[in-house]
Amino acid sequence: MERMLTACAELVSELGYDGVTTTLIAERAGVAVGSLYQFFPDKRAVVQELTLRNLDSFLAELSKRFADPAMEHWWQAADAVFDLYISMHRTVPGFSSLHFGDVVDLRLLDGRKDNNMVLAERLTVLFANRFDLPPDRLRLPLAVAIEAADAVLNLAFREDPDGAPEILAEARAMVRGYLATRLDA
Repeated sequence: MERMLTACAELVSELGYDGVTTTLIAERAGVAVGSLYQFFPDKRAVVQELTLRNLDSFLAELSKRFADPAMEHWWQAADAVFDLYISMHRTVPGFSSLHFGDVVDLRLLDGRKDNNMVLAERLTVLFANRFDLPPDRLRLPLAVAIEAADAVLNLAFREDPDGAPEILAEARAMVRGYLATRLDA
């Protein structure tokens, strides 16, 4: 299964989501297409599992970074989220096309919530635990910050495949400034 997910990620990087087929994924993974169908009913399901793997990897790495005693303030955590997202966008095969699944389906991660809300809920837990803040105080500001950052980061990566530095800086400043009005109150 891991080979199939890796093959899917590579193909999405090379061909984009629309150019990928289950046959291509199976060929790249070195398995029969019937084997792929034992695990996944269609391409969307493969991409969904790949997106969940990316989200799990993102959250696991953030948990490590949040555990660092040098991280003393929420804005350092916000920077860590930015830095990791940008790094994954640049280095993780398929991530720059799929992000957290929004290209395929805005509700790919959870059929009841859009993908950014799923991410906001997960980040709320991390921030609440690390900085001893009430989740109810974090939930809406983090959701709004993610929505805004998503739009500006998309602009940055449309302008430059590595992310236009000046737009990335503006996105970071925008999120920090907004969250400061909500979290430092």
